[in-house]
Amino acid sequence: MELGISSFGEIKPDGTSGRAVNAHARVQELLEEIKLADEVGLDVFALGEHHRPDYVVSAPEVILAAAASITKNIRLSSAVTVLSSVDPVRTFQNFASLDLVSNGRAEIMAGRGSFIESFPLFGYKLDDYDDLFTEKLELLIKLNQSERIEWRGKHRASIPDVGVYPRPYQEALPIWIAVGGTPASAARAGKLNIPMTVAMLGGPPDRFVPLVNLYRQSAQQAGHNVNALPLCMNTHFYVSDTSQQAADELYPTYIAMMNRVGKERGWSPMDRDQYEYLRTSGPLMAGSVEEVTEKILYLYELFKNTRFLAQFINGDIPHQKVMHAIELFGSKVAPAVRSAIAKAK
Repeated sequence: MELGISSFGEIKPDGTSGRAVNAHARVQELLEEIKLADEVGLDVFALGEHHRPDYVVSAPEVILAAAASITKNIRLSSAVTVLSSVDPVRTFQNFASLDLVSNGRAEIMAGRGSFIESFPLFGYKLDDYDDLFTEKLELLIKLNQSERIEWRGKHRASIPDVGVYPRPYQEALPIWIAVGGTPASAARAGKLNIPMTVAMLGGPPDRFVPLVNLYRQSAQQAGHNVNALPLCMNTHFYVSDTSQQAADELYPTYIAMMNRVGKERGWSPMDRDQYEYLRTSGPLMAGSVEEVTEKILYLYELFKNTRFLAQFINGDIPHQKVMHAIELFGSKVAPAVRSAIAKAK
């Protein structure tokens, strides 16, 4: 199983049109984190696209290209590219360029996005939310399959049999679909034979079993080889030297993020009891090396996933502690997980 990290690049907003000191510092930290993840043998680092003042990553491929120059082996992915509000042609070109820079390590994780700021920013209507994603995913897949393309759709100008360049260093860019809990999204991914990433943010992990089963059943019904279909599970994550240390260090940052987003969406405020429930019985991984290893293996028993992405939420956690968590994940957790899975086969 591949093991990696995802990040949205949380920051304290600078509130200025220039001299973005916090944004600059956070990008430099991200590059250090990706470099360390590569050095400790993790397989993937993924950056999520957002267009908000509290996140620094609006163009994942740009920061990933910078990371490509200081890393050797780690795969570099978006997490996610908000495909509904971007031009698939330009997205393909950007990631193909990243692939050339990185010697074939680029991936795209496409999704509809958990926030909606990009829609008015780029001139799209929320009423077209589903249609935009469906049409643009179709175009992105075709761009990845063929050097020349002729295409006609509803939400973008037609493409009159022209070549799209550059082409990637890999035979084709790996394109994943990221889903939350929507059955239709899982069924679509399976039918199209596309790798799927499931973001598990709440509830017991086993509640996602029907979603994964639907994904595989849809693939099988469409005539695809289910055994060759990649699956990634993604959860919030933090590891430290002891369970209590991890819980206490993550709690202020985690609760601030969840309540900030929750206030926007009308959720009830989260408290420490709910946090501890998510940590012990839900998908949240915040604990010692042994605890998070056991929980990753539990997910593997449930889903037989081929990849696990640990979503780091840095917030107010000091950078050196985040770096220590990455080191523990790569040097302690990952070898234990790989060894246990190898023995089980």
